[in-house]
Amino acid sequence: MKIVMLGAPGAGKGTQAQMIADQYKIPHISTGDIFRENVKNGTALGMEAKKYMDQGALVPDELTVRILLDRVARDDCKNGYVLDGFPRTIPQAEVLDKALREIGDKIDYAINVDVPDENIIRRMSGRRACLTCGATFHIEHIPPKQEGICDKCGKELVQREDDKAETVKNRLEVYHKQTQPLIDFYTGQNVLQTVDGTVDMKDVFAAINEILA
Repeated sequence: MKIVMLGAPGAGKGTQAQMIADQYKIPHISTGDIFRENVKNGTALGMEAKKYMDQGALVPDELTVRILLDRVARDDCKNGYVLDGFPRTIPQAEVLDKALREIGDKIDYAINVDVPDENIIRRMSGRRACLTCGATFHIEHIPPKQEGICDKCGKELVQREDDKAETVKNRLEVYHKQTQPLIDFYTGQNVLQTVDGTVDMKDVFAAINEILA
């Protein structure tokens, strides 16, 4: 079961991707996590990716494709995987489609988690992260027990550059211009399914489960 998750930044597709991975025992592959790990470790790739991420722009295809194709070739992906954050553009989707066809494979489902922009701006600007242990919180929905302090390790929580309201608006503009055409791409392949991402995350997952069952 090869699944692509679609949806604007902050739509909750990452959470749903992890729930799918847990339910169906397949890897959750997030390019965002890979980029952040490289940024935290100060690698050359991470520093290059950080320049784009801090501006709310997309990391260039060649950086992303190099990581992703190597990842899905590993043994733990033989029964399927959930891609979260890739593809982001039509050229990336075409590269992925071609690579899979060359090994006699294909994407089975493209699941679009649909959430209006105004909801996303409110969601993302409220997020806070611990740069020490990686835990994430939200000032409204998942507040820490002590304001500004991580529940897990006691270190300071910060608002990432890519969660600030102006950066989020920029990311949404980029998404609508470059990523939303993927909906048409996967519709043309008869694999697109759309779910309402404004409801409770358990209800979103229930809708996805109906699709995958």
